[in-house]
Amino acid sequence: MVFILNIETSTTNCSVSLSKEGETFVLKEDYNNSYSHAERLHVYIDAVLKEGKINSKSLDAIAVSKGPGSYTGLRIGVSAAKGLCYALEIPLISIATLEGLAQQIKIEDGVIVPMLDARRMEVYSAVFNSEYKQIRDTQAQILDAASFNEYLEKGKVCFIGNGVEKTKTLITHSNAIFVENKLPSANEMCKLAYDKYKKNDTEDVAYFEPYYLKDFIALKSKI
Repeated sequence: MVFILNIETSTTNCSVSLSKEGETFVLKEDYNNSYSHAERLHVYIDAVLKEGKINSKSLDAIAVSKGPGSYTGLRIGVSAAKGLCYALEIPLISIATLEGLAQQIKIEDGVIVPMLDARRMEVYSAVFNSEYKQIRDTQAQILDAASFNEYLEKGKVCFIGNGVEKTKTLITHSNAIFVENKLPSANEMCKLAYDKYKKNDTEDVAYFEPYYLKDFIALKSKI
């Protein structure tokens, strides 16, 4: 029996799950609009293990959402995952954040565009087909009215993630479908992590870093 602890901290959703053979066994998350990872992540990890009645030494691997997303959120999640892997001497698995987000919806045709809010009119996005195969690489892109036209002209395009709010103010094509109020979750990481575990597709715990996509920009204090 393979047990994997999954950690998702790329947005405001502090999310932790425990999977058994790739199925979600226990899930705990804080689906709100403020960052609480520093205060709640380790509390959630303990709670998930207790609810699942699993000792940390029974874990076979730790999976972490690798980004893109919040710089600070990713650092917290990856640091926690690496620390656990080192202490327990188990593998580290990384899951692309946008791939996990895309898994939250099912379509028969068209494409899925998971997107995370960046700055101003910018989003982190990727494009997946109905079988969740990535058909366009992950990009940090500035949105305009013509964004994703090459896909919208061919069929339905399902946008999902916290980048949807700004996207729907620009894109009015009849083929655009906006799935609102969705954030990346550790729930969808379970199957993806298990598939990677079976392939021995793991990371170097010592050298693994989050996938930021672009450099961190510190904002000046208003004080």
